Amino acid sequence: MSSPSGERAPTLDSRVQVRDGVLFQELQGEAVLLNLDSGTYFGLDAVGTRMWQLILEHERLAEVVQSVVAEYEVAEENCSADLLALVRKLETQGLVTVTA
Repeated sequence: MSSPSGERAPTLDSRVQVRDGVLFQELQGEAVLLNLDSGTYFGLDAVGTRMWQLILEHERLAEVVQSVVAEYEVAEENCSADLLALVRKLETQGLVTVTA
């Protein structure tokens, strides 16, 4: 599966970095991301917000999964699938860059 930029889809070995021009605002445990270049807003629920914070902290998705599994009662497989889906959405919205 290819990403919008033509590269491979993210995997747990991928690293994710926030693109320049992306603002993050948290309010009451949930977050809104704003892409200043496109003017697009992207909302995150509480778990998505925590994943975003862990992406900022770790960059490597496997480390994000380990942290989420340790913090929440969730199976690693479910967490991995949810994280990869979130990263694909973030990449599609131009909010992050994914590298192998």
